[in-house]
Amino acid sequence: MDWLLLAGFCGFLFFFGLAYFGLLGADEPRYAQVAREMLARHDWITPTLGGKPWLEKPAFYYWQTMLAYSVFGVSDWAARFSSALDATLMVVAVYLFLRRFRPGFQLDGALMAASASGVIGFARAASTDMPLAATFTVAMLAWYAWYESASKRYLALSYIFLGLAMLAKGPVAPFLAAVIVMIFATAKGDYRLMARTCWVPGIVLFVVTAFPWYVAVQLRNPEFFRVFILEHNLARFGKDLYHHTQPFWYYLPVALLGLVPWTMFVTAAAVETVRAWWTEKRELFQSDDALLAFLVIWLIIPVVFFSFSVSKLPGYIVPTLPAGTLLLAEYVRRHVINDDPPSLVLIVLHSLAAALPVVAALMMQYIVFQHRLPWGRAAAISTGLALVLAIGIALTLRRPPGLRLLRFVTLVPVVLAVAAVLRLGAPALDVTLSARPLAQEISHVDNRSLPLAILRLSRETEYGLHFYRNQKIARYEAGEVPAGEHLLITPAAWQKNIAKWTPGRRVTYLGSLAAQGMDYYWVGKSSN
Repeated sequence: MDWLLLAGFCGFLFFFGLAYFGLLGADEPRYAQVAREMLARHDWITPTLGGKPWLEKPAFYYWQTMLAYSVFGVSDWAARFSSALDATLMVVAVYLFLRRFRPGFQLDGALMAASASGVIGFARAASTDMPLAATFTVAMLAWYAWYESASKRYLALSYIFLGLAMLAKGPVAPFLAAVIVMIFATAKGDYRLMARTCWVPGIVLFVVTAFPWYVAVQLRNPEFFRVFILEHNLARFGKDLYHHTQPFWYYLPVALLGLVPWTMFVTAAAVETVRAWWTEKRELFQSDDALLAFLVIWLIIPVVFFSFSVSKLPGYIVPTLPAGTLLLAEYVRRHVINDDPPSLVLIVLHSLAAALPVVAALMMQYIVFQHRLPWGRAAAISTGLALVLAIGIALTLRRPPGLRLLRFVTLVPVVLAVAAVLRLGAPALDVTLSARPLAQEISHVDNRSLPLAILRLSRETEYGLHFYRNQKIARYEAGEVPAGEHLLITPAAWQKNIAKWTPGRRVTYLGSLAAQGMDYYWVGKSSN
């Protein structure tokens, strides 16, 4: 029964409707196109974009997506498939860990991990964030399994998945794992634990897993070390090279939002554990409570570390989310066993945090088009439904068996919110934020696959068209004005501005995509 529930929830939360809206932002279409080009060249070593080496990220996501393309064909759905699969692997790992070491609440913990908003969101994204989160989670759970059982097979598994995590996003994975283990060992007062963790066969497994690709790509691309390590790891951390600056406290609200609908209970569990840690000191590590301390350290360290980074993106702290939901599962298990119900304040706050996302989901199309939450009949109905859900959750948790039903009642608004986003919000997201509708419109007027150029448009549009048209996109402002006839896309009502870029050439207006404020034109051959 557990496996059927896990399959059903993972299938709906991660896989269902992956193609309901096109690839978004700059990263999704860019990573999807890199995998396509690697597959076309049958090259498993060097990532390329537009035929040129693209060395910003390691190859693990690209390998997974190449396999998905081979099975399902190239599509935006296939580009997102590997992230959904990795999220499922992570949920299964949580289930197996809890079933082995904290039996009785393994299904609760697995479904809590699956239903965190950050996990759902990045499980549906063609990016490297979920591959990192999944492999890092398995590595950390396997390490703790070794710590508690002394079985070296778990330590070996930890090293293997730590190698895969390094292939997913780079050296940040082993660095964070080392910091978490060192802080745990120091807090426990067991400094030999760090030495025992440095197990030579495990290190060999890590090297054999991760390093062959790093060596091969460096040999083929001598600039790899400079581009990947120096620029996209060290320089990105210390400088705002890519205009992703955010305030120091940025990741605190991001992590709290990523844990919705479990935010309030995760916060309560963390506070309770820190308080016990402060009062009991070392005694906390002499029992099953050591897992609580380990999870709090795992929850906090990525947030603190990336807070010092000058360049900040939400996906950086996805690996911390499973620690929060695992901490909550352990919190629920202990409170149910001890017959210790939560306070009314906590129940009310949780009920509101779980239900209110339904309002945003039902109003998604208004938010996307109008960039605000307009008040009116639709908003009133959505808010009323959310309040009914919140009251129902609160009343259920106040009555026996109380916390035992936390997972069940909280998943109701989660399912409703995801369904509403897919049914009501997806068309709006597609037409306003994805290049897919624009590429489809262009294909209706272009049956010759003419070269395509853009003028004064975003990177998101450029990379999106690159994937959906499967052709390199020229930029007028970069001096890349094709000499032959081609198609040009500009901001709306820019026809007069095109003349200075195309002197003496015929320009014909073809159509527009009003939702994104763009016009597209046919441009004739140059007379030169």
